[in-house]
Amino acid sequence: MEALTPNIFVEDINETIAFYKLLGFTVAMTVPEEGDFVWAMMKNGGVTMMFQTFTSLGEELSDISRTDGGSLLFYINIKNIRGFFEEIKDKVTILKGLEKTFYGATEFSIKDCNDYVLTFAEDE
Repeated sequence: MEALTPNIFVEDINETIAFYKLLGFTVAMTVPEEGDFVWAMMKNGGVTMMFQTFTSLGEELSDISRTDGGSLLFYINIKNIRGFFEEIKDKVTILKGLEKTFYGATEFSIKDCNDYVLTFAEDE
C-alpha cells in the first residue's frame, strides 16, 4: 500500500470547497472541470481529500449511507498547530480546544460543514 485518500460524500460540493479552503486546502481537480461539480480533489501539503455528491452515486454502491457526517474521525498531523488554531478558531465549529494528550500530542477537533469531525495534531 502507498497512500490512503478518503472520498467523502457530501450534499454541496461548492460549500465544501469553500470550507476546506478556510483550512488551507487548494482544489487539485474537479469533475466536470467547470460548472456544477459532482466531485473534487483538494490538497494541503501531504493530505489529499476527495469529495463527491450523494446524487452522483445514483443507485451505485447502495451500502453507502446517504446522510452527512459519519462514525469516523479524520486525524490530520500538522506543523504549527497553535498558529493554525488561532487562524481558524473563529471561522469553524470547535468541538474540542487545544489540549496536550497523555501520548504527548497537542490536538484540537472541529466539525466541518458536512458534520464530519477533523482532529488536528502535532507532536510538540
